[in-house]
Amino acid sequence: MAPLSLPPGKKTVAQKLLGRLNFTRVWCFRGILKGFIGKGLLGKILGNPLGPNTSFYVENNGVDRMVKTPSPCLNPSAQGTPSYDVVIIGCGVSGANIARRLSAYRLRVAVVEKAADVSFGTSKANSGIIHGGFHHPKKYLKSRLEIQGNWMFDRLHQELGFPFKRCGIIVAALHEDEMKAVEHLYWQGRENGALGLELCSRERLLSLEPQLSPEVVGGLYAPAGGIIEPYRFVFALVESALTNGVHLYTNWKVVDAHWNTEKKEWRLVNQEGGSLSARFVVNAAGLYADEVSRLFGAEEYIITPRKGEYFLLDRLTPVRPERVVFPVPSALSKGMLVIPTVEGTVLVGPTADPALSKEDVATTAEHLDIILEAGKRLVPGLNRNDVITTFAGLRPVLGEDFYIEPSTKVPSLIHVAGIQSPGLTASPAIGEYVKDLLKAAGLELTEKPDWNPCLPPRPQARNLSPYEWDDLVQNDPAWGHLVCRCETVTEAEIVEAIRQGHTTLDGIKYFTRAQMGRCQGAFCTYKIIKILMRETGMSYEEITKHGETSQILRGAL
Repeated sequence: MAPLSLPPGKKTVAQKLLGRLNFTRVWCFRGILKGFIGKGLLGKILGNPLGPNTSFYVENNGVDRMVKTPSPCLNPSAQGTPSYDVVIIGCGVSGANIARRLSAYRLRVAVVEKAADVSFGTSKANSGIIHGGFHHPKKYLKSRLEIQGNWMFDRLHQELGFPFKRCGIIVAALHEDEMKAVEHLYWQGRENGALGLELCSRERLLSLEPQLSPEVVGGLYAPAGGIIEPYRFVFALVESALTNGVHLYTNWKVVDAHWNTEKKEWRLVNQEGGSLSARFVVNAAGLYADEVSRLFGAEEYIITPRKGEYFLLDRLTPVRPERVVFPVPSALSKGMLVIPTVEGTVLVGPTADPALSKEDVATTAEHLDIILEAGKRLVPGLNRNDVITTFAGLRPVLGEDFYIEPSTKVPSLIHVAGIQSPGLTASPAIGEYVKDLLKAAGLELTEKPDWNPCLPPRPQARNLSPYEWDDLVQNDPAWGHLVCRCETVTEAEIVEAIRQGHTTLDGIKYFTRAQMGRCQGAFCTYKIIKILMRETGMSYEEITKHGETSQILRGAL
């Protein structure tokens, strides 16, 4: 029995029904139907509503997918020692902002990152807050850069499209004696130039944030504060920099550095013997900035890692606040916060404890109990049953302020070290500040007439209307293959992450949010591994969580 023949432009009943049912969950249904519609009697009567050449993520069915290769500026192949005007060591939020800022000028710029992907250090595990400019006195460089950086995020968001929202920050006092500290923060913020600060009564705070504890007696409101996905911010900065000609080398750890007096340039050597030369070097190596400084024979200082542990709550928690909630800070830290993330989940934390090493990101039941109890004092409705994961990040502590200065011991080296809180907020201003330091040191800056500050918008299935999603499926069936059901991430988005050079599970997670939902990857990880194997040619043993020795699978049964 031959398939039912229809005139051109006509649709079968099944095609019409599926066309009318294009809402979020129907793509699972379409994927399931793919297994039997188009086969046997049912298929011969109805036809294949997904099209004759549609393939699912587990198999290719003979259909070749045209995947764009990563940018030629990502890990460019070169013989000998490529020469640059500026090499930036470290591609966290500071290094990425510096790279993008320099990409606006006629310079040869490279960034070297020891990890398998960008934002894999301090920048991936922090509170994701754009601070309001009131926590530190004006005498500190970090305070001035915090205020300047805060003002820059609206334009950056418009140009780069990363998740960002000015939701506002609340500092909640639970006792009358804490109101003196709140008043101090208010006047300190006013002196810094923070915008819109408001001293609030109990009634005003509860109207701003109904989830707050009824024990609150007053506090501070900073409407200019906000929330951001820090790793997506770094990814967007790096993509913009690469689009404008910056080179990025990952898995490139600097192990030696030599100054050539005759050529007046640095020669950097990596762990495999490869090398780059640079007229100027920026040390933005985060936790390892002290070790990099020693390699250059520059200033001696010690970066101390301070660990912050967090709870992450599911987006379905009924007590998600609308604003970032701070306690009154202590001398050591800003305290345990309750943070509505920009993608709908809730963070509670962090702690502030000395870490055992620069790789110590373990969490403990003891500390997590402390976090939850502290969070409940601010938002009593927090529930352990809503917790979907825990994690820890490390902050590079170096005194009380940022250390952003040219070396006085060796030539053409700029230190960008000790960038802890509010480093994320200050990072766009750090890019400007370092650009000015390089100019003062002799780097010639000529603007590119064709510099493009904007990235094209990138669709995400979870944010699309049914009609927009349907249009994408018509052009690429991979948009109809749901890989991560918790966060509504499709095969097309996974492939796009790989095209951008993210070839570890964590890199794909931070780019797409696949594996970040309630199941934490229990249902989608194997699908992502399959796609990675298909698109990159890697074997399952070559696929890692975050590079190096973090293999997921090994051997066979």
